[in-house]
Amino acid sequence: MRVGTVKEIKNHEYRVGLTPESVRELVSHGHEVWVESGAGLGIGAEDAAYSAAGASIKPDAKTVFDGCEMIVKVKEPQAGERAMLREGQILYTYLHLAPDPEQTADLVKSGVTAIAYETVTGPGGTLPLLKPMSQVAGRMSIQAGATALQKAHGGRGVLLGGVPGVLPGKVLVIGGGVVGFHAAQMAVGMGADVTILDRDPEVLERLDNHFEGRAKTRFSNLAVVQQMVQEAELVIGAVLVPGAAAPKLVTREMLKTMKPGAVLVDVAIDQGGCFETSHATTHADPTYVVDGIVHYCVANMPGAVARTSTYALNNVTLPHALRIADLGWQAALKANPHLANGLNVHAGKVTYEAVATELGYAYTPVADVLG
Repeated sequence: MRVGTVKEIKNHEYRVGLTPESVRELVSHGHEVWVESGAGLGIGAEDAAYSAAGASIKPDAKTVFDGCEMIVKVKEPQAGERAMLREGQILYTYLHLAPDPEQTADLVKSGVTAIAYETVTGPGGTLPLLKPMSQVAGRMSIQAGATALQKAHGGRGVLLGGVPGVLPGKVLVIGGGVVGFHAAQMAVGMGADVTILDRDPEVLERLDNHFEGRAKTRFSNLAVVQQMVQEAELVIGAVLVPGAAAPKLVTREMLKTMKPGAVLVDVAIDQGGCFETSHATTHADPTYVVDGIVHYCVANMPGAVARTSTYALNNVTLPHALRIADLGWQAALKANPHLANGLNVHAGKVTYEAVATELGYAYTPVADVLG
């Protein structure tokens, strides 16, 4: 199979779909790999490194899109990229379709076979292709929030760890999954006063045992969320409903009860955000203020640490890429039901139920597509 990767064009997105090492693996399986010139510069990978791994370097994205059977990316295709997709082509990348009707419509119209990293599952309902980026984003959320809390950045002027004689800042983490756990780890390490909310008693027990009192846990309900956001200097939104739009857990009314200059970091923004007042921002202009509350809603947080993120991502996406290239997408999905859960759009049909429900499409089960 001819597999291609292109330079990401989303604002301040420096990750790349394939590392030179991943290219070498694909080539060793007998596949041809095309790489857009400069695609790896954001992670320090020159064209020469890709050539040495066996890739053919192409001058622009259009050449890659036109010539390859499968496109491997990181972020969802932007409008100009979607215009280059064609029927029968395989797109393998993050998609986050539920809050993005324009992208969904373009993918449906293109006839492409779109496999989304974020809905590929693992044993026990895990999301292994989302996990490494959730780990990165969770850790980064505390860094970003700590910076936004500085007075020069519009924040309250609070040092999360405090100093002797001054109380530490209060951090509220809403959601105890991968993002929430890693956010809490970072916040605890900085010496903050950390509380984690979740609705799963087993998750709360696991977190409580892990942190041994260094972070508090509470069962999440409306009253608790209302109370805790009033007290917090920094709120991390870390809620995920796989493939679906995130629930709005912090309302605009709640902002009026918060401390002026407090910070909201919405890590769920890729899925529409879990704060009512959230809208996607970029690394170039990461924050805005609503009712005196600073919002950080960058939709590709891991792109800021592109090298770490790209290698962590390739560790989990490459095995499936190899299966798709080796077997063809239909055989690969038939052989692996976890990978089959990644199919979101095929030949003009929406094949992921949460996306179809959210955006009003007829739902076509993957089993029907695979025959």
